[in-house]
Amino acid sequence: MADHLEASVTLPSDPASVSTARNYVLDTLAQWGLPVATELADTVRLIVSELATNAVQHTFGQSPTFTVDLVLDHDERLHIGVTDSHPRFPQRLPAAVQQDNGRGMVIIRWLTAECGGRLRVRPTREGGKTVFIELPWTVPAEPAGRVEPVTAVGQQEP
Repeated sequence: MADHLEASVTLPSDPASVSTARNYVLDTLAQWGLPVATELADTVRLIVSELATNAVQHTFGQSPTFTVDLVLDHDERLHIGVTDSHPRFPQRLPAAVQQDNGRGMVIIRWLTAECGGRLRVRPTREGGKTVFIELPWTVPAEPAGRVEPVTAVGQQEP
């Protein structure tokens, strides 16, 4: 694989864009040769879904689009960034709050930590924000095929 791969997509802040963002990320990872039928790929799928949902639902129409950026560095660190133009940073709900929604960042933080990753939120120059997730990503080695021992005719294997 290459030392550094990048991909990016900008989508309208529309609920239909959440599945588009998720599919884009999975397709990109597959193109990069990363296995998508793994637990970590499922984690990435959920993180992207939650971040994209937040970019659509919690910008209150002030961000007409959001951007998903992917970077794979040296085949070992996957960086995911979701940027919108709304200035308000994600809010952490107290554990005692009983709501049907609003738990996205709690889920993202937990999944990121569980994988040994990091989560950061930074303002953009344009006044919005980017939520960055960095995850370790190790590509499993290809399973070696079974090698049959070679013996000379008339000899027996030890």
